Parts: sequence; structure tokens; C-alpha cells
Amino acid sequence: MANNQQSPAWGVFWMVVTGLCFVAVTALVKSLGQRIPAAESAFLRYVLGLVFLLPMAKSLAQARLTPRMWRLFSLRAVFHTCGVALWFFAMTRIPIAEVTAMNYINPVYVTVLAVIFLGERLALRRVMAIVAALIGALMILRPGFRELDPGHFAMLGTALLFAVSYILAKILSGEVSAAVVVALLSVGVTIGLAPLAIAVWVWPTWWELLVLLGVAFFATAGHYTMTLAFAAAPMTVTQPVTFLQLIWAVSLGAIVFGEPVDPWVIAGGSVIMAAVIFITWREAVLKRRITPLVPETKI
Repeated sequence: MANNQQSPAWGVFWMVVTGLCFVAVTALVKSLGQRIPAAESAFLRYVLGLVFLLPMAKSLAQARLTPRMWRLFSLRAVFHTCGVALWFFAMTRIPIAEVTAMNYINPVYVTVLAVIFLGERLALRRVMAIVAALIGALMILRPGFRELDPGHFAMLGTALLFAVSYILAKILSGEVSAAVVVALLSVGVTIGLAPLAIAVWVWPTWWELLVLLGVAFFATAGHYTMTLAFAAAPMTVTQPVTFLQLIWAVSLGAIVFGEPVDPWVIAGGSVIMAAVIFITWREAVLKRRITPLVPETKI
């Protein structure tokens, strides 16, 4: 069985499961509507999600963090808190397919930030991939040809904020365990969202709490299955599978939420995903690991 799990087939399988989990996250958040403010929904998601971090409690208690690490963890929590709040806001404003497609921009942001903060070289091929991704984003947004919703700008900000968070995680992951990185992010975001949630608090119903518990469960499960995919196959195998999320999001939006299928969103998302796959492939050839897989950007 262990030999079977160390194979591209298992990697693809676990990445498919990961994609389904994250599409479930977006669908559940979308189903909440706008009655519960975005900041409160995000806060409740993280509060309820803390129960899934109990296995990490021992690692967190044993961690010996320097003042510099605390500053980096705090800074990451601030960026990620703002990104999560914007993501929940965008989910209530624009179609699921557009949220999913625009989320593909995140690894491109990471590539650019890696040049600035990690000293990465920006070769011509990567520049061309970044330009292609930006063209894909313009195809989705089509400024000047339609009225843009605040949710579109929120998603652009979300992708950038999550990219900064990822870069900080890359720095910290070389100094502390992954369990500590994940646990402190969850705790930090919960604390960061608390005052925002209190300021706009609306008492949720039991059903809304159950939906948010489902969000926390599927987000946690998605990150776990994504880890299994990483262990089973190289990212050049699993990265293209993430494109299925856009297909599922388009289908779900049309069937469940009555959202029209926009061919420009599909085309733009395809262009961005192709650029991300190319960047990923180049980094694999050069035996580096900077650009995250698309699901890594999820909450």
C-alpha cells in the first residue's frame, strides 16, 4: 500500500479530493449570503476551526520562538487577516467561478514577491508567464467593458495579501515546524478578526454556525489531502489538476446558485493557470520550490 501511495496516480487522486474540499468551502461561504458580515463569518470560521488544531498543541507548546520570529508571525497574521476578510467579502459579491479564477493570480504575485524579498532571479521566461497571467486577469475583469463590483477589487487585494503571507511562511518554515506555522497563523488570524467581527456583530443562527463549521472542516481537510498529494507526486504532476476547481466552480455556480457561465472567466482562468503551470515546471527543472500550488492560497 505504501508503494502504491508513492505514485503520480495517488498524487492526482489526493489533489482532486483537495479541489473538491476547497470548492465546498467556497460554496458553503456563498450559501451564507450577506446577512452575516464578512469579518464575522471569517472570525467564526477560524474560531470553530481551532478545534482541528488540537493535535498541534504539543508542538506549539514546545516551540521556542525568538523576538524576530514573533514579529514575523505577527506580521503574517496581519496580512492574512486582511486577506481572509476580503475573501469572505468577495464571496458574497461575485460569482464562485470568478473568485476561483482570480485566486489563480496568487502564485504569480508570489513569484514577483520572491524576487523582491527572497532574492530570486526573474528570467525572461518567468516575465513572459507573469505577463500572460496579467492578460488572463484582464480577460476576467474586462475593465471598461463591464461594471466592476467591489468584490473584484477585494479578490485582487486578497491574492496579494495571501502572497505576502506565503512569503513570510516560506521564511518561517525554515526555522520552525510546519505545525507551528499553521497553528500560529490560525490563532493569529482569530485574534486579528475578533475586533472586526465585534464591530459588526450579528447573532448567527444555529444553521449558520453549522455551515461555518463545515467551512472549517473542509478547509482543514483540504490542506491535509493537499499534503498527501505533495508526498505522493511531484508538483509538476499535481499542479495541472487544480484547474479542475474552475470547472467545478463554474458548474456549481450555474446549477446551485443560478450564476451565468461566462466564457471570458473560463478563458482568463485558463490563461492564468497555464502561466502558473509553466512557472511551476521551470522551478521544478531548476529544483527550486517558491511558487505555491494554487490550493495553498486558500483559507
